[in-house]
Amino acid sequence: MEENRSIGGLECSWRKPDGRKAAEEAAEETAAAQAGQKEKTKAVAGQLRQEAEIVEENKRKEDSDTIEHQVDKLLLQIVKKITKEGERESRKMGQLLEFLEILILSGILLSMVQGDVHHYEFVLKETNFTRLCTTRSLLVVNGSLPGPEIRVHKGDTVHVNVYNQGNYSVTLHWHGVKQPRNPWSDGPEYITQCPIQPGKNFTYEVIFSTEEGTLWWHAHSDWTRNSVHGAIVVLPAPGTTFPFPEPDGDEVIVFGSWYDYDINKVVADDLKTGADTPTSDSYLINGQPGDLCNCSKGSARRMLVDHGKTYLLRIVNAVMNVDLFFAVAEHNVTVVGMDGNYLKPFTTPYITISPGQSMDVLLVANQSLGRYYMATRQYDSVRPDVLIYDKTNATAILEYRGNYTSQADPIFPSSLPTYLDFVSADNFIHGLRSLASPEHPVNVPLNISTSMFIVVSMNQIICPNQTCAGINGNKLASSLNNISLVNPPIDVLLAYYRNMSGFYTKDFPDYPSSYYNYTADEFPFNVTVPLQGTKVKMLNYNETVEITFQGTNVLRTSESHPMHLHGYSFYVVGTGYGDFDPENDPKGYNFIDPPELNTVSVPKNGWATIRFVASNPGVWYWHCHFDRHLSWGMSTIFIVKNGGSPETSVREPPANMPHCEVSFTNRIQEFKDSSGEENKLKTFD
Repeated sequence: MEENRSIGGLECSWRKPDGRKAAEEAAEETAAAQAGQKEKTKAVAGQLRQEAEIVEENKRKEDSDTIEHQVDKLLLQIVKKITKEGERESRKMGQLLEFLEILILSGILLSMVQGDVHHYEFVLKETNFTRLCTTRSLLVVNGSLPGPEIRVHKGDTVHVNVYNQGNYSVTLHWHGVKQPRNPWSDGPEYITQCPIQPGKNFTYEVIFSTEEGTLWWHAHSDWTRNSVHGAIVVLPAPGTTFPFPEPDGDEVIVFGSWYDYDINKVVADDLKTGADTPTSDSYLINGQPGDLCNCSKGSARRMLVDHGKTYLLRIVNAVMNVDLFFAVAEHNVTVVGMDGNYLKPFTTPYITISPGQSMDVLLVANQSLGRYYMATRQYDSVRPDVLIYDKTNATAILEYRGNYTSQADPIFPSSLPTYLDFVSADNFIHGLRSLASPEHPVNVPLNISTSMFIVVSMNQIICPNQTCAGINGNKLASSLNNISLVNPPIDVLLAYYRNMSGFYTKDFPDYPSSYYNYTADEFPFNVTVPLQGTKVKMLNYNETVEITFQGTNVLRTSESHPMHLHGYSFYVVGTGYGDFDPENDPKGYNFIDPPELNTVSVPKNGWATIRFVASNPGVWYWHCHFDRHLSWGMSTIFIVKNGGSPETSVREPPANMPHCEVSFTNRIQEFKDSSGEENKLKTFD
């Protein structure tokens, strides 16, 4: 029998090798030699020569076509120079010391550039989970929901061997990781790879570069990311620190969605009929809905803290289709980072976070000993008269260690905004500013070579005699500049790399085909029906790009849109409401300390302008991170051409890329879902 948990009138839901170390050791040996052991000089020099030869040989074995390799070659030249100088017995020991001081710096830089290499094994398998009185089989990694955490230092590399023992074909994406020159491991299906079929495996090479903070990984095929996701923690590089006092501990918090049914099968059916996709039955915090939900009392995750200590909360919004508010009862938090970049610290009683975004916040355990709910609920930006949405209050518990008598139930956060609190959401977003320090500078491109104005819109695909299950008897769709993306039968990256024609066209428009009042209640009929195709935007290497995303009220469906760019981060130089004014709105752009993000929330009936330099060659996906909008076509593809050297060109593909088997569902072609059971039409090598 279901129980309806309620506390204080609140209900869960209304319905169901370190380079620095080697250099320091070399410096110590030389200092000893200066004290009278000059005979050791030749030995030190010989050792340095051997280390230089080993490093150089290793680099020859690796892909030498990286930007970082240019730095490596310069550092190797320094090492070789040191060894030559060390072999000259006539040199003074002081000069050798000077060179070895350079070596210490070289070791630090080599450590920062090369980093460590980590290996993870991810096994995808169906596993039973019980939530909200319902037991379901979910596709998860290594038996856990959320999946395993990846923890690295800035500049490291991770090899993730993915074994697909599930029933669905899957790809994985490393959200916010730029993957320099390596789109082959970026992950979105039919964009940079074809899915890993059941019974197959594929090893991803995840290359970290400038990212620092919290990111995440997730499936990028159908709606499998609902249960296939986990956090990525990128610590500062060895020898560096946080730009704030070292916290006493950290805690990963991942928000997720729970459905009482097989969401992949339901969505596949909805895409065929044109119906709206379902809302979730509950939100989750680290895999649990918390105490307030049916059959969930006592299930809330606990975070144990010591009074007076500071904790870094690493927060990921992995829900499928909504923005969220989050607050901790009786505690403020200080936001210090977002999307793998640092921010100017600002203190707030709550946060607003969109799907795809990750956030770093500091919490000081400075309240009375006791238990406090950490709670999240939906920020609903659609029309107020649309009442069907997930009203869950998902909870976890912040619990102080110590001897005390606790209240029967934890305190619920009174600072958590209500579902429709537009003002609170807006106020939080406007508090985001880059740190803009010497160690973490801001480099906004000022001279723009490519400007784009992209209209973000809901649409409809006309059905004969209004026989479909969507709006007006038609199929629901969505678009960018009235182009609704259709997946090709092979991935775009492979087609581009091998110069294969017929799989995409290079004519994604920089501007919409027509201009109208984007945020009005009335709109021309032609903007409600999108063109369908695989159109890409071509960019030259190192182009400076400005994009303004304009939200619309077409079909009276305005809401916020978290737009995510793969392979890059970008500066959000401006946002606003209403139709973008190209004469006046740019006057308010922030070029001093705009936030650097990989996912920007385009406000409901508003606009957002971003800037970046196209310095990462490859094929990169642009899409809304509401999966319902992504499924309907709200996405496009940027292809950044190679530069003029191997170091500025896409790497060669790995030998074991998954083969392409046409077995996906979309709203145009009625293939089976990604279980691969039927319609394996053709394999492309």
